[in-house]
This record gives sequence, C-alpha cells and structure tokens, in this order.
Amino acid sequence: MASPTLALGPDRDGNALVMAGDRVVGFGPDVEARDTPERLACADAVIRPGAVNAHTHIYSGLAPMCMPAQTEEPRTFLRILERVWWRLDRALDEASLRAAARYYIAGALLAGTTTLVDHHESPGFITGSLDVLADVCEALGIRAVLCYGATERNRGREEADRGLEVCRRFLRSGNTPLVRGVVGLHASFTVSDDTVQKAGALCRDLGTVMHVHLAEDAADVQDARDRGWPGPLERLLDLGALPPGSLLAHGVHLDAVQVDRAAGKGCWFIQNPRSNVGNGVGYPRALGVTGRVALGTDGYPADMAEEEAVLFREGRAHGEADEALRRRPAAGWDLASEWFDKPLAPLAPGAAADAVALGKDGVRHVVVGGRVLVKDGRLLTADLEEIRVEADREAARLRERMIAL
Repeated sequence: MASPTLALGPDRDGNALVMAGDRVVGFGPDVEARDTPERLACADAVIRPGAVNAHTHIYSGLAPMCMPAQTEEPRTFLRILERVWWRLDRALDEASLRAAARYYIAGALLAGTTTLVDHHESPGFITGSLDVLADVCEALGIRAVLCYGATERNRGREEADRGLEVCRRFLRSGNTPLVRGVVGLHASFTVSDDTVQKAGALCRDLGTVMHVHLAEDAADVQDARDRGWPGPLERLLDLGALPPGSLLAHGVHLDAVQVDRAAGKGCWFIQNPRSNVGNGVGYPRALGVTGRVALGTDGYPADMAEEEAVLFREGRAHGEADEALRRRPAAGWDLASEWFDKPLAPLAPGAAADAVALGKDGVRHVVVGGRVLVKDGRLLTADLEEIRVEADREAARLRERMIAL
C-alpha cells in the first residue's frame, strides 16, 4: 500500500479518511489517521465525496453581475435564450470568459462541488475557449469534463464546423488527471442534419460521446417534427450522434418510451431543476423510468445542496417518490467516474481522493485528487478577493457589449 499523505478526520461520526497521492487508501471508524504528514481536523463535520454538477455552463459565472435591464420581460423559452443567454455568450471574449470561469469555479469549490461537466458556447471566441476553461480548472484544482456546443444559430455551418474543430483539437491535445473532453452540440433545433452527422462521426473518430441539450422546450420537439422526425431524440439517434454514454441535458419534453429507449442505448440524462423552473419549461416526469439521471445546474451556481432542495420540492409536487429523487445526486458520481481512471464514490480504497468535510456552518474542507483546495472555509488555490475584483471589472465590460448587441 502506498504511504499515506493526507488525512481528514475523524469526523463527528468517528470516520477518518486517509489518502495516498490521488487515491483513497482507507475510510471508516477503524482507519488510523494520526501518522499522516498532513491531517485536517473536522470533529464537528461529516466527511462525504465531493459533489458532481453533471451539466453546467461555466461561462455564466458573471451573469448575476452583468445582465442589462430588460425593456420587456421575455415570456417564452426561445425569447429568454435570444434576449438573455445568447446575448451573453455572444458578448464573451477571452478576458471575460477567464474571469467568469474563475468566479464560477471558486464558488463551486466553496460549495463542496469537486467535479463540473461543462457545456460551453462563446460564438465570438471559439478557438482557444476550451483551453481557457481547462487552464482555470487546473489552476484552481477542480475536475471537469469540457466540450464546445457547436451551433449554426449565428453564422451557419461555418460556425458549427469551428465549434466541432475546437472539440477535435482539445480532445487530441490529451487528457490530464483533472480535465477531460467530449464532443458537444448546442441543441438539435440549432443545427442542420449535416452538422449532426459530422458531430456523430467526430465522436466515433475520437472514441468519445456527445453532450447536448435535448427536448428542453417544446420548440425543440416541434423543430425535429418539422424536419421529419418524431422528435429530437429520434433525430440524433437516427443520424448516429448519440454513442453510448452520451449526456442528454433536460429531457423535459420526452415521454417514458423515449427516455427508456435512450437509457437502453447507454445515454445519461441530466435534470436541472432550478433552470427548468426559471425558464418555465416544465418538469421532466418521464425521467423517473430510469436510474440514469444525474443532477446539474445548467449555469446556475454550482451549489448542489441548493439544486437538490429544488429537486425534492419540484419532484414531490409532481408525484415523484423520494427514493427515486435521492438517486439523482448520487448518479453524478457514476456518470463522472466514466471519464476518469478511478471511481469518484464511494470513499473506498482505490477511489479518487476527492472529499469534502461539511459542518453545520457550511463546507469546511475540500480535497480533489489529494490536493487541499479549501481549508477551514478558505480557498487556497487562488486569491478570492482578487477573483471578485476581476469579476466585477469584466462584468461591467461584458454588460456594455451585451447592450450593444
């Protein structure tokens, strides 16, 4: 057994976690933690695996600070996209994306989230965008699965081709212990059949999967029907764009037969309760037919405890059993574990050394890959005040660009 390098605990339940390098070597009440070179006390906290945010948009980090006032509140999903989120992503440049990423990831770590599965769009800054995100993830120490969501909504197929090329180059540049890549499409209704087929071929060429918004709103379903398919799921499957393991965000407007079919093909669904409520798209009741459903925030802050609270509130209101709802946060560990060379949970020998200590006053400690990122509630891998100052400055610039669009 490798020599221990770091220990957490014992916690209030008497459990201690011992790590060697980036792996867990022991966890439980009988694990001896005294002789490790570094030990973090957490007698009034509880040790848990780090949380996984299975679908988010890191680029939204500055959104709370930069949104221009609306002359008229958008009332439909498409108008919300056009007036809010698509304006934001078009206005991003390298500096604002880096600031957004630093702010979002710092918040994620301080909330006890140790893995982000990201879906990125920045039409004004495509080439190099995933490198910026990867650099920030590495610097702050978080795990991430990244992609660029190719789309034709601004400049047609040329734009989509550039997005897919960014995915190709990023995946071919090689994985790191913390950051992996997949192929992305924005959504079925923003791409042609040709782009869908190219994306599927790229997945096969690179031996990876697709990350895509699917049936988030009825508009996505209607678009697929107008193109001659029963729905967007059938379109993507028939065009060869959903290899086993693909990530389908939302699935609100799918029925149980469709969900079961996708799950049978090895796809994962990601439910995003706060976003679904905020965008008024409905509740994905059909997802209850499969256990392959993880929890994401769709760009909302990566506080998974808050997301889980909304999941239970909305799920109970729509007749879902607590047992089914409880599986969704845990499913994120299984989903994300497919992208790293070790399980992210449970905390057992051989698992990733990713853990948090949660006290009554919030997150006490955060460890990812055996590296302490948060200690006693303080971020260690960056100057949080400097991150906030940079975020304020770039948010002001971003707001001006959004107003001009």
